[in-house]
Amino acid sequence: MRSVYSRQFALVAGLILSSFLLLGASFATLSYRYTMDAQMGTLEDTAEFIGEFTASYRSQGMDIRSSGFRAYIFSLAKISKAHVLLCETDGEIVYSADGQGEGRLDALVGQRLPAVVIQRLLNDGEYHRHGNLGGVYGESRYIAGVPIVVNIGGRANTIGMAFVSTASDDLTQLWRKLSGMFVVAAVGVALVAFVFTSVTTKRQTKPLQEMAQTVRAFGHGEFDKRMAPSQTAREDEVGELARAFNVMAESLAKAEAQRSEFIANVSHELKTPMTTISGFADGILDGTIPAERESAALETISSETKRLARLVRRMLDLSRLQSGQGITAQEQFDVVELTARTLVSLEGKINDKKLDVVAELPEEAVMVWGEPDAITQVCYNLLDNAIKFAREGGHLWVDIHKDGAKALVTVKDEGATIPPEELESIFDRFHKSDKSRSMDRDGVGLGLYIVKTILNEHRENITVESAEGLTTFTFTLTLV
Repeated sequence: MRSVYSRQFALVAGLILSSFLLLGASFATLSYRYTMDAQMGTLEDTAEFIGEFTASYRSQGMDIRSSGFRAYIFSLAKISKAHVLLCETDGEIVYSADGQGEGRLDALVGQRLPAVVIQRLLNDGEYHRHGNLGGVYGESRYIAGVPIVVNIGGRANTIGMAFVSTASDDLTQLWRKLSGMFVVAAVGVALVAFVFTSVTTKRQTKPLQEMAQTVRAFGHGEFDKRMAPSQTAREDEVGELARAFNVMAESLAKAEAQRSEFIANVSHELKTPMTTISGFADGILDGTIPAERESAALETISSETKRLARLVRRMLDLSRLQSGQGITAQEQFDVVELTARTLVSLEGKINDKKLDVVAELPEEAVMVWGEPDAITQVCYNLLDNAIKFAREGGHLWVDIHKDGAKALVTVKDEGATIPPEELESIFDRFHKSDKSRSMDRDGVGLGLYIVKTILNEHRENITVESAEGLTTFTFTLTLV
């Protein structure tokens, strides 16, 4: 398996190499073309100057075989580091100058240029080629040629030809030097880029490796592992990922703690009624409980059995919600009617606690969107919770009113105040505090979690406030 580091490095290295290859090919082509064009331009300018000078010299009746003329032309050849040939119109070479110091051009004097070279120069008015001048030279050279033209009686007459050439090896050597400089610079830049890429890629993949190690530690039950501060302090995407990972780790650790607490709570809740049921049943069977007390024992067994049934029902509700089967298609319904119906169903519990119910419900229908059975369970859980923790003979408030596009349903009871630190986790799964408000025998800390889950499925919110003996739950529903 290839690591992220190797794939990332290979990708960046490949891009760098491809870029340098493309850049190198472009540089080689353009530099060669530029160097050749520059050299040819120099040769053409030199040839034109020599042609004009020779024409002017001849038009004054001077002999081009004179030492003064030859010394001047040789100086031009020396300055331009080129070979110079002067020819008659029939192609006979009458003068040669070696500005490159090769010392072998005197043998060319008296030779004739091929007719094709002469014809091409006279027809085109110029000559620039890379070749051996029709066999005159023994190797390929860059050659530029012009006709030597003088005005006689107002007419332009061609009296000869001038050729200037330079060895192609000189141009190739220059191009190679430029290319060599480019290659050295490219290799240096590439090495720096590879080192930088390696370090950068390693730095980017290190947090991933740490995350993998942390995840493996989670698999072994080590939920205290976190990303290093050096990673979470980074102000980039990697730092953001590391911080998000730590948040996720906190959530996992919290979920694991809640799971352990839930198992302990469920075990306790199951053990207590089952022990009671078993004890009273055995007492009836073995005669320990007198006949006149059997009825009371059976009532206790029935009560504990119902308690077990409530626990199992809550567990089934939770399982259904977590599997995504708890909320069906939403529809329109009257939340006022639903709340009033739920209050009526809890009339017995309300009377047992001797509560004074203050119901501020609108006379007209308040139509909202939702799944009626699920919202009924929300109202039931909140009202049952409020009744359970309200002080005996106290007040219970139920209020429904509109606020913009939302309907607000409020359930408030008069009882013990919930501590602020507990409010932050009151909707957590399996939460059951040891404070006075949760010292009941009917729940295991799932009611409010179910309420929160149902409202989340509806994309609605719920808030809780508790102060000075009043605890208020308010949830929203979307108006039709």
